[in-house]
Amino acid sequence: MSAELLVLLIVVCTALAFDFTNGFHDTANAMATSIATGALPPRTAVLLSGALNLVGAFLSVAVAATVAEGIVDLSEVSGRALLDIVFAGLVGGILWNLFTWLLGLPSSSSHALFGGIIGSTIAALGWHGVIWTAGSKGVLAKIIVPAVLSPVVAALVASIASWVVYRITRGTNEKTVSRGFRIGQIGTASLVSLAHGTNDAQKTMGIIFLALIAHGSAKASDPLPLWVIVSCAIAMAAGTCLGGWRIIRTLGRGLVDIAPPQGFAAESTSAAIILTSAHFGLPLSTTQVVTGSILGSGIGRPGAEVRWGVLGRMVVAWVLTLPLAGVVGAICWAILHGIGGTIGVLVVLALLIAMAALIWFRSKRAVVNSRNVTDEWDAPATPATPNHRNDDTAVHRNDDTAVHRNDDTAVHRNDDTVGIG
Repeated sequence: MSAELLVLLIVVCTALAFDFTNGFHDTANAMATSIATGALPPRTAVLLSGALNLVGAFLSVAVAATVAEGIVDLSEVSGRALLDIVFAGLVGGILWNLFTWLLGLPSSSSHALFGGIIGSTIAALGWHGVIWTAGSKGVLAKIIVPAVLSPVVAALVASIASWVVYRITRGTNEKTVSRGFRIGQIGTASLVSLAHGTNDAQKTMGIIFLALIAHGSAKASDPLPLWVIVSCAIAMAAGTCLGGWRIIRTLGRGLVDIAPPQGFAAESTSAAIILTSAHFGLPLSTTQVVTGSILGSGIGRPGAEVRWGVLGRMVVAWVLTLPLAGVVGAICWAILHGIGGTIGVLVVLALLIAMAALIWFRSKRAVVNSRNVTDEWDAPATPATPNHRNDDTAVHRNDDTAVHRNDDTAVHRNDDTVGIG
């Protein structure tokens, strides 16, 4: 096996590892509201989301084409140098995903990937190596502008949708309304999962295709290979099934106290925007769209409480994602380039594995899982013990009675858990 082929295989495997982290990092985008309202049991929700992410990945490749051709100026670099740039950028994206997952912050996996690639490209080629503007293409039009507009548009649409829902159902029996919208949430959450697979899995497809172009195994004009589509779909679905419980908790419980009508409005808005962007080849951040929709559902619900401090931390993470993932990508390229050759790639790969293991073991100090993901946001932290019962059946009592008080108010008690670990 040649050194170039070995590096290509490492890049492809690293890209699939990023896809896996994207899956569990972004599970919350589709299922946080449905889990929070009791529309779906936690485990059932993430498994359903994983299956639909798998299906969604096969629906379109427009976003993959944008990623493969719209970031790095291929006239400036090719061959092994391009493989090194892609690899360093992927490492930056993975580490930022893992770090924000540890903090429970729903930052954008898409922007982590783009930031890592942009940072490694600047380190290798300078600022001119990045396609900043090119009409309707380039970083500005395809990444920056959608990043600014998408959460604002989602919040506006979701606030109107929530207001309309509560207006229409005013005077109707509250228990009946809640039960009906919980059923509806199963459909809307499924649609968001499908949309997420259509949008996000393609980003990794584009990166792998870029690596194939660099290696000479494909041309920019070639169609996307089927094995790339299948492997990326499986990697994202597997990550989604793992469940990113920390971020599910933040989106489902931290930003707004979500009632079923709000969840329905937020998920419908998110699915519509994400699927539209996938159709036009816009690599939107599904995290920002969903967060904007959840925020809008809180604004549109009369008397709802929005935790602006939590939103502020999310926005800070959004602003920092591109530059900090870029810094990590640039550092990884510098290490790789300083050592040189295949050894440099292996050293950076070893650093990635070590950092990932460190973050994973650090997360064990405060466990968030399917047992405590729906605890009250302000509940005192207690360990999530292994013998804590969560069979998503009789123990998870969601019967709209006095025992499980699900009256869609601030008194909403989810006694399925002991406390957040």
